[in-house]
Amino acid sequence: MAILSILAHPDPRLRETSLAVTVFDEELARLVANLSETLRVSGGIGLAAPQTGDRRQVLVIDLSGGESPPEVYINPELHPGATQCLVEESCLSVPGVVGNVVRAISVRVRAQDPQGNPFERELEGMPAVCLQHEVDHLRGTLFIDRLPLLQRLRLRLRRGQSAQAPAAAA
Repeated sequence: MAILSILAHPDPRLRETSLAVTVFDEELARLVANLSETLRVSGGIGLAAPQTGDRRQVLVIDLSGGESPPEVYINPELHPGATQCLVEESCLSVPGVVGNVVRAISVRVRAQDPQGNPFERELEGMPAVCLQHEVDHLRGTLFIDRLPLLQRLRLRLRRGQSAQAPAAAA
Protein backbone atom coordinates (compact mmCIF):
# COMPACT_ATOMS: atom_id res chain seq x y z
CA MET A 1 0.00 0.00 0.00
CA ALA A 2 1.05 3.57 -0.63
CA ILE A 3 0.22 6.86 1.01
CA LEU A 4 -1.22 9.11 -1.68
CA SER A 5 -0.77 12.88 -1.84
CA ILE A 6 -3.96 14.80 -1.14
CA LEU A 7 -4.66 17.70 -3.50
CA ALA A 8 -5.30 21.07 -1.87
CA HIS A 9 -7.69 23.80 -2.95
CA PRO A 10 -7.45 25.65 -5.36
CA ASP A 11 -5.97 22.77 -7.43
CA PRO A 12 -8.21 22.69 -10.55
CA ARG A 13 -8.32 18.87 -10.55
CA LEU A 14 -10.61 19.10 -7.52
CA ARG A 15 -13.23 20.70 -9.80
CA GLU A 16 -13.28 17.89 -12.37
CA THR A 17 -16.22 15.50 -12.61
CA SER A 18 -15.28 11.89 -11.92
CA LEU A 19 -15.77 9.01 -14.31
CA ALA A 20 -17.74 5.86 -13.58
CA VAL A 21 -15.70 2.77 -12.81
CA THR A 22 -16.22 0.08 -15.46
CA VAL A 23 -13.25 -2.19 -14.78
CA PHE A 24 -13.06 -4.00 -11.44
CA ASP A 25 -9.53 -5.35 -11.38
CA GLU A 26 -6.33 -5.47 -9.35
CA GLU A 27 -5.55 -1.83 -10.21
CA LEU A 28 -8.89 -0.75 -8.69
CA ALA A 29 -8.21 -2.93 -5.62
CA ARG A 30 -4.84 -1.16 -5.25
CA LEU A 31 -6.53 2.25 -5.46
CA VAL A 32 -9.01 1.23 -2.74
CA ALA A 33 -6.18 -0.04 -0.52
CA ASN A 34 -4.15 3.14 -1.07
CA LEU A 35 -7.16 5.39 -0.39
CA SER A 36 -7.87 3.43 2.79
CA GLU A 37 -4.28 3.72 4.00
CA THR A 38 -4.12 7.42 3.10
CA LEU A 39 -7.37 8.03 5.00
CA ARG A 40 -6.01 6.16 8.03
CA VAL A 41 -2.83 8.22 8.28
CA SER A 42 -4.60 11.52 7.50
CA GLY A 43 -6.87 11.34 10.52
CA GLY A 44 -9.90 12.12 8.33
CA ILE A 45 -13.18 10.24 8.13
CA GLY A 46 -13.64 10.19 4.36
CA LEU A 47 -11.57 10.39 1.20
CA ALA A 48 -12.58 10.41 -2.46
CA ALA A 49 -10.30 9.37 -5.31
CA PRO A 50 -10.42 12.84 -6.95
CA GLN A 51 -8.74 14.28 -3.85
CA THR A 52 -5.68 12.26 -4.87
CA GLY A 53 -5.83 13.16 -8.55
CA ASP A 54 -7.62 9.97 -9.64
CA ARG A 55 -10.83 10.76 -11.55
CA ARG A 56 -12.64 7.49 -10.82
CA GLN A 57 -15.84 7.40 -8.76
CA VAL A 58 -14.34 5.72 -5.71
CA LEU A 59 -14.52 6.80 -2.09
CA VAL A 60 -13.81 5.41 1.34
CA ILE A 61 -15.35 6.31 4.69
CA ASP A 62 -14.23 5.33 8.18
CA LEU A 63 -16.11 6.64 11.19
CA SER A 64 -14.84 3.84 13.42
CA GLY A 65 -11.57 5.53 14.33
CA GLY A 66 -9.66 2.73 12.66
CA GLU A 67 -11.51 0.00 14.59
CA SER A 68 -12.84 -1.54 11.37
CA PRO A 69 -11.94 -1.39 7.68
CA PRO A 70 -13.23 1.64 5.77
CA GLU A 71 -16.50 1.34 3.87
CA VAL A 72 -15.94 1.45 0.11
CA TYR A 73 -18.39 3.03 -2.32
CA ILE A 74 -17.82 2.78 -6.08
CA ASN A 75 -20.11 4.61 -8.52
CA PRO A 76 -22.39 5.80 -5.69
CA GLU A 77 -25.86 7.15 -6.45
CA LEU A 78 -27.35 9.17 -3.59
CA HIS A 79 -30.99 9.63 -2.74
CA PRO A 80 -31.10 12.14 0.15
CA GLY A 81 -33.94 12.17 2.64
CA ALA A 82 -36.13 15.27 3.03
CA THR A 83 -34.97 16.29 6.52
CA GLN A 84 -31.93 18.54 6.53
CA CYS A 85 -29.80 20.12 9.20
CA LEU A 86 -26.84 22.44 9.58
CA VAL A 87 -23.60 20.51 10.13
CA GLU A 88 -20.03 21.61 10.73
CA GLU A 89 -17.64 20.31 8.09
CA SER A 90 -13.99 20.46 7.19
CA CYS A 91 -12.02 18.84 4.41
CA LEU A 92 -8.59 17.30 3.89
CA SER A 93 -8.37 19.25 0.60
CA VAL A 94 -9.24 22.59 2.23
CA PRO A 95 -6.98 22.59 5.30
CA GLY A 96 -7.70 25.03 8.07
CA VAL A 97 -11.26 25.84 6.99
CA VAL A 98 -14.33 24.83 8.97
CA GLY A 99 -17.86 25.86 8.10
CA ASN A 100 -21.51 25.03 8.55
CA VAL A 101 -23.38 23.59 5.58
CA VAL A 102 -26.86 22.17 5.07
CA ARG A 103 -27.00 18.41 4.50
CA ALA A 104 -29.67 15.73 4.53
CA ILE A 105 -29.51 13.72 7.76
CA SER A 106 -30.40 10.48 6.00
CA VAL A 107 -29.58 9.06 2.59
CA ARG A 108 -30.16 5.93 0.59
CA VAL A 109 -27.17 4.98 -1.54
CA ARG A 110 -26.73 2.52 -4.35
CA ALA A 111 -23.12 1.65 -5.14
CA GLN A 112 -20.75 -1.16 -5.99
CA ASP A 113 -18.08 -2.86 -3.93
CA PRO A 114 -14.49 -3.38 -5.19
CA GLN A 115 -15.52 -6.59 -6.95
CA GLY A 116 -18.33 -4.82 -8.82
CA ASN A 117 -21.16 -6.27 -6.75
CA PRO A 118 -24.03 -3.79 -6.35
CA PHE A 119 -25.39 -2.97 -2.93
CA GLU A 120 -27.86 -0.56 -1.38
CA ARG A 121 -27.62 0.99 2.06
CA GLU A 122 -29.50 3.46 4.27
CA LEU A 123 -27.32 5.85 6.27
CA GLU A 124 -28.27 8.34 8.98
CA GLY A 125 -26.47 11.02 10.94
CA MET A 126 -22.73 11.48 10.50
CA PRO A 127 -22.32 8.56 8.05
CA ALA A 128 -24.96 10.18 5.79
CA VAL A 129 -23.29 13.59 6.05
CA CYS A 130 -19.84 12.15 5.36
CA LEU A 131 -21.06 10.24 2.32
CA GLN A 132 -22.69 13.36 0.87
CA HIS A 133 -19.44 15.31 1.38
CA GLU A 134 -17.40 12.65 -0.43
CA VAL A 135 -19.91 12.26 -3.28
CA ASP A 136 -19.63 16.03 -3.78
CA HIS A 137 -15.92 15.46 -4.49
CA LEU A 138 -16.90 13.04 -7.28
CA ARG A 139 -18.94 15.89 -8.80
CA GLY A 140 -16.17 18.47 -8.53
CA THR A 141 -17.84 20.26 -5.63
CA LEU A 142 -16.15 21.26 -2.36
CA PHE A 143 -17.91 21.87 0.93
CA ILE A 144 -16.86 25.53 0.74
CA ASP A 145 -19.15 25.84 -2.32
CA ARG A 146 -22.06 25.14 0.03
CA LEU A 147 -21.15 27.84 2.55
CA PRO A 148 -23.32 30.97 2.70
CA LEU A 149 -22.26 33.61 0.14
CA LEU A 150 -20.78 36.04 2.67
CA GLN A 151 -18.70 33.32 4.28
CA ARG A 152 -17.42 32.21 0.84
CA LEU A 153 -16.47 35.80 -0.01
CA ARG A 154 -14.65 36.24 3.32
CA LEU A 155 -12.78 32.99 2.72
CA ARG A 156 -11.73 34.13 -0.77
CA LEU A 157 -10.51 37.48 0.57
CA ARG A 158 -8.62 35.80 3.42
CA ARG A 159 -6.87 33.57 0.89
CA GLY A 160 -5.95 36.60 -1.21
CA GLN A 161 -8.28 35.70 -4.07
CA SER A 162 -10.60 38.02 -5.96
CA ALA A 163 -13.84 38.82 -4.14
CA GLN A 164 -15.69 38.10 -7.36
CA ALA A 165 -18.00 35.12 -6.82
CA PRO A 166 -16.82 31.95 -8.61
CA ALA A 167 -18.92 30.33 -11.31
CA ALA A 168 -21.22 27.61 -10.05
CA ALA A 169 -19.66 24.16 -10.04
CA ALA A 170 -21.29 21.56 -12.25
